[in-house]
Amino acid sequence: MTRAAVRSAGRLAWPVVAIAVVAIAVLVLPLVALVARAPWAELPELLASSAVLEALVLSFGTAILATLLCLVLGIPLAALVAHAEAWPTLPRRLLRAAVTVPLVLPPVVGGIALLMLLGRRGLIGEWLDRAFGITVPFTTGAVVLAQVFVALPFLVFAVEGALRSSDRRTEAAAATLGASRWQVFRHVTLPIVAPGVAAGGVLCFTRALGEFGATITFAGSLPGTTRTLPIASYLAMQTDPDEAVALALLLLAVSIAVLLTLRDRWLPGATA
Repeated sequence: MTRAAVRSAGRLAWPVVAIAVVAIAVLVLPLVALVARAPWAELPELLASSAVLEALVLSFGTAILATLLCLVLGIPLAALVAHAEAWPTLPRRLLRAAVTVPLVLPPVVGGIALLMLLGRRGLIGEWLDRAFGITVPFTTGAVVLAQVFVALPFLVFAVEGALRSSDRRTEAAAATLGASRWQVFRHVTLPIVAPGVAAGGVLCFTRALGEFGATITFAGSLPGTTRTLPIASYLAMQTDPDEAVALALLLLAVSIAVLLTLRDRWLPGATA
């Protein structure tokens, strides 16, 4: 085969390239419009307001807590999903469906489901209210729970992928040397899948930071308590569009900064 033929074989057909360009435009042009329409001259003043700073601190605090909870809950769940390949078909599919549902479920439905579980008349919430006087909805804790609900699958699938691609011979060697299953998991498995854990943590944080639907349904919009940046941006659209654009731009900048800063160091398969 000639060099020209090799180069030609490696090229995409022009309809594929054209459609790909349209797809890129669909993804990029809305962000370009956001940047172009941003009130740059007033941006420092808008972002320095007490309401914005309050929402910023709340958003970052709850997103960090949600990410930590996702790490605690998601790593063992990812290990269970990865090892479920040996299970019968039905239980394996049910487990994977349970993990996947929050990804495809409208966030508002997730918020309603959380209310049905933890609201004052919910399956567990009614008991918590009567026995301990604990009310979960419309609190900062409700924001964290809503963020965990929507972000946890991102961590699970990132870690599961790392577990599936890892070399299990190291774990087998540790087991033959007398290590218990817990010791193998802590000292062998976790270090091997650390890049996947870091990648999942980054995805969890950015997803939690941008969560809106489940949060406003389950936690409401109480200033300083449950009003996160996405909710503040949505409410600002009704009264001050410039402030809404400024908040949206801030969320965009934070998301891009987190992904670009950590990608080369943590995400598997990335190159420096």
